[in-house]
Amino acid sequence: MSRSKRVVVIGADAAGMSAAHQALRGAGKRGIALDVIVLESTNHTSYSACGLPYWIAGDVDDPQRLLARSADQHRGMGVDLRMGVTATHLDLTRRNVDYVHGDGAPESVPFDELVLATGAPAVIPPWARNPDGSLIQGMHPVKNLDDGATWLGLIGIEDLLGSSSRRRQAIVVGGGYIGLEMAEAMIRRGIETTLITRSEVMSCLDTDMSDRISQAMKEAGIEMLTDTQVAKVVTGPAGEVREIATTDGRVRTADMVVLGIGVSPASELGAKAGLPVGASNGYLPDPAGRISDGIWAAGDCCEAIHRLTGDYAFMPLGTHANKQGRVVGENLSGGDARFDGVLGTAITRFVTDTHHVEIARTGLSTSEAVSAGLAVRSLVTEGRTASGYMPEASPMATKVLAEEGTRRLLGMQIVGGRGAGKRIDTAAAALWGGMTVDDLAGMDLAYAPPFATVWEAVQLAARRLADRM
Repeated sequence: MSRSKRVVVIGADAAGMSAAHQALRGAGKRGIALDVIVLESTNHTSYSACGLPYWIAGDVDDPQRLLARSADQHRGMGVDLRMGVTATHLDLTRRNVDYVHGDGAPESVPFDELVLATGAPAVIPPWARNPDGSLIQGMHPVKNLDDGATWLGLIGIEDLLGSSSRRRQAIVVGGGYIGLEMAEAMIRRGIETTLITRSEVMSCLDTDMSDRISQAMKEAGIEMLTDTQVAKVVTGPAGEVREIATTDGRVRTADMVVLGIGVSPASELGAKAGLPVGASNGYLPDPAGRISDGIWAAGDCCEAIHRLTGDYAFMPLGTHANKQGRVVGENLSGGDARFDGVLGTAITRFVTDTHHVEIARTGLSTSEAVSAGLAVRSLVTEGRTASGYMPEASPMATKVLAEEGTRRLLGMQIVGGRGAGKRIDTAAAALWGGMTVDDLAGMDLAYAPPFATVWEAVQLAARRLADRM
C-alpha cells in the first residue's frame, strides 16, 4: 500500500490556505491520498489585511470579523496547521524543511511537494528603528492583526505629552493605498494628520489623476508633503517619537507615525536554497504556480506575469494571492489549472465627513507603458456616475490609455464620487480580453438614470479617445 503524498505549505494566509484546501478538495475528488501540513510563524491565519485600516478607523468593531477561517476551522477541514513556528532552512535535495517553535525548540518535516506562500512583510526603514533594532515607540506598520491592535492602543492612549488641550498629531509615511487609507483613518479619529511621500500620493496613477486625490485630502484637512522623504527622527526622553524632519528641511511634531512605505517579498528562505527570484526579489512561478520540480509558490512572495507586457511584475494583492493559491492547490492534487497573469486592477477610497473620493485603476499607467516601449495615447474625460438630474449623481474623471496604431486598450484610471470606482471592472474585463478602445466604446452596458448616464462614463471616455486617435 503506497503512503500518502505529503505537501508542506509555508504560510497560512490567503495563498497558503487557498492552496491547502484546494489540494485537499482535489485529492478527495480524484481519490488521492494527501497529507497537508501548514507552517505559520504568527498566531493568525486567513484574515483580511485589507480590512485593517477600516478596523482602525472604527468601521469594523471586532477583529474577529476580519477572519475568514479560524485555526480550529482549518484543522477541522483536514489541514495539519502548526502555528507560531518559523521555517529556517530548506533542503531541496533531501526534501526537508527545518523550523523552530516559539521557544526555540527545533523540528523538521520532510515533504514530497513544497508550497512557498510566505507573503511580503512591511518595509521598515532604518530611521524607524532604535539601535537595538526595535521600532521607535509610536512608529508602526499596518500589516497584520497585531499591528491593528497596536494602532488601536496608540490611538486610544492619552496624549503623550500629558496635555489634553493639544490635538494629537500623526504622520503617515507613504502615499500608496495603505498610506491613503490610514490618513483617512487618522483624520476620522480626530487626529491632526500629515502625509509624507517621496513622489506624489497614489503614484500608481498618472499625475493629472493623483493631483485630484491630493487636492481632496488637503481640503479634508490633511497636510500633504510630497516629493520628499524622512531625513531624521527626534525622540523624547522615554524613546518615543517627537519630531520628523524631511529631506527638504521641514520639521513636524509627531505623536505617532504610520509606516506605509510598502512591502517586500519574503523570499529569503527559498533564495538561500538556490531558488531564483526576480527584479523585485519575488519568486518566479510559471502559470501553474511551479518554480521547480515539486516546488511551488503563490501570493505576495511572488512576481506574476503582466498580461499587457509579458514581463514579471510585483503586484501584491489579495485577489491575486487567493487565485494563485487555488491554482497551486488544484495542480498539487492532479489538476491542470493556470494563473493567467495580472493587470494590477485595484480600488480604494478616501472618505471623511466632507469628502467621498473613490480611486481605481487597471492596466498600465503612462510611465509604465512608455517603459514597456509602447506608444501610448491618453485622454481624461469628465463625467458623472448617474444622470445629472438625479440626486445621487457624482462627478468622476476617467482617464483612458490606448496604444497608438493598434488602438489596443492599455489602461484606465478613475477618480470620482460615490459609485465611480467599481466601474474599473468594465475596463479590466476589456483589457483581459485584449479589446481595443473602440470595442470598449461600443460595448452594450446598462443604463438607467440612477446608475449611469446614457453614455456610460467609461464608454464616453473611450469614445472620445477613439475619436482623437
